[in-house]
Amino acid sequence: MFKGFKSAVVLLILLNLYSFTVKAQDSKLGTWGIATVVLPGDSSHKWGGYSELQTRTNTAFSQFQYYEAKAGVSYDIDKNFIALLGTGTYHTYDYTDLSKGPTINEYRFWEQMTVNQFLYRIKFEHRYRVEQRWVNGDYRNRFRYRLNMFVPLNNTQITAKTLFISVFDEVFFNNKAPNFERNRVSAALGYQFDKKWIVQAGWINQRNYTATQSSGKNNIMLMLMYRIQRKNAVQREQVPTTTD
Repeated sequence: MFKGFKSAVVLLILLNLYSFTVKAQDSKLGTWGIATVVLPGDSSHKWGGYSELQTRTNTAFSQFQYYEAKAGVSYDIDKNFIALLGTGTYHTYDYTDLSKGPTINEYRFWEQMTVNQFLYRIKFEHRYRVEQRWVNGDYRNRFRYRLNMFVPLNNTQITAKTLFISVFDEVFFNNKAPNFERNRVSAALGYQFDKKWIVQAGWINQRNYTATQSSGKNNIMLMLMYRIQRKNAVQREQVPTTTD
C-alpha cells in the first residue's frame, strides 16, 4: 500500500515539474471554472445524470473567452461500469472584443463508458468517449480516453470529510490528419465535505496539435460539485470525477 501511495506522490511531482516546463513556453496562465450537479446511480436506481457549466478565462481570473453547458443521462450497468449519453454547447470568444459574439460555436453529442477500479486506497477511472461534433457548421468525429487516479489522504475511501489527490491524463484523437489532436493533463487537491458537496483546486494543461505545430496553455482549475441524494439510496463509494 505504501509503495502505491509513494508512486502517486512521485507522479504528482513529475506532472507539476512538467507544468513548469510548459509554462516557460506559454506566456499566460488561464482559469477554468467548473460547476457540476450529479444524480448518481446505485444498485436500486440504475438511471442517473448530470449537468455542468464551465467558463474559461485567458488570464488568471480575467479576460473571459469561453463557456460550455452540457448535460447527460447515465445508466449503471453495475458499480464499476457506467454508460452515458451526453450533449453540450460550446462557445469561444475573442477576449479583446466580447461584443463581436462567439468566434467558434460548437454543438456536440457523445457516447461514453466509464470503468472504475478500486484498489484499496488507490482508485482508477478509465473513461472512453466517442463524440459527434458540429464546429461552425462543419461535422467532425473525435475519440477520447482518460485515465484518472484518486488517492484519499486521510481515509481509505473518498467519503465525508476526506482530503484527496486527483491526477489524470486524457488523449484526443480524430479520423482526420493529424489524428492525434490534443493532450490534457491535470493534478488537483480535493475535499469532500459530506455526501453532497465536493471541491477541487489545481492545475490543468491543455496542449493542441496541428500538422505543423503544437501549442499549450496552463490553467488554474477550480471545481465545485453537488451530488443529489435520493431517498433510500444504497450508499457506495463514488469517485469525484470531473465530467468535462
